[in-house]
Amino acid sequence: MDRTPLEKLLWLHGEIGPEARIRLGEFSSLWHSGQEEDLFAELVFCILTPQSRAALCWDAVEDLRSRGMLLFGEPKDVLASMGRVRFKYKKSLFVVGARELFLRKGHLCLRTILSEEGAPESMRDWLVKHVKGLGLKEASHFLRNIGMGEELAILDRHILKNLVCLGVIAGVPASLTPSRYKEIESRMKTFSSSIGIPMGELDLILWYRETGSIFK
Repeated sequence: MDRTPLEKLLWLHGEIGPEARIRLGEFSSLWHSGQEEDLFAELVFCILTPQSRAALCWDAVEDLRSRGMLLFGEPKDVLASMGRVRFKYKKSLFVVGARELFLRKGHLCLRTILSEEGAPESMRDWLVKHVKGLGLKEASHFLRNIGMGEELAILDRHILKNLVCLGVIAGVPASLTPSRYKEIESRMKTFSSSIGIPMGELDLILWYRETGSIFK
């Protein structure tokens, strides 16, 4: 007898849950003990990801770091590391703008500036308002990747498709307004609680279900 989508999810959680928890622990350690450059690298990654493959975006970040351009490159220098990242010209400007936003007296201060906002939801709202290139999805992704957003939903097409399959939402919306995003996020939190899988683990497991790997 075929398993239901929920049964398949619960089975996968049993198989992949330990790996997901290890990954979330790595994210958490980044906030507590990572360098400012490490935090900024995750921000740049999330600026690059819209409509581009995650692996290609992380390759671009690593190339920027190896060339010393993550912290000091001008837009043309950032552009040289973009490879096949889509909308690279615009995103190179976003990267430099984000770096300038988080500088205080010539030093990156992401941890301090974000901490001033308090709760992760407030951090996310601040990021969306001030960092060009970040919407709710990208800001949620960034906060999760630095250990400050496990309860936030990263509503990309993979997650939305799975939420439809699981009966959490009726269909994938044509567009996501902020209010619609937060409504679906609330539904996902309720579903997460009802099945006993924490939000952070649920996101990674649904991502694994679509891609076959736990990445970022």
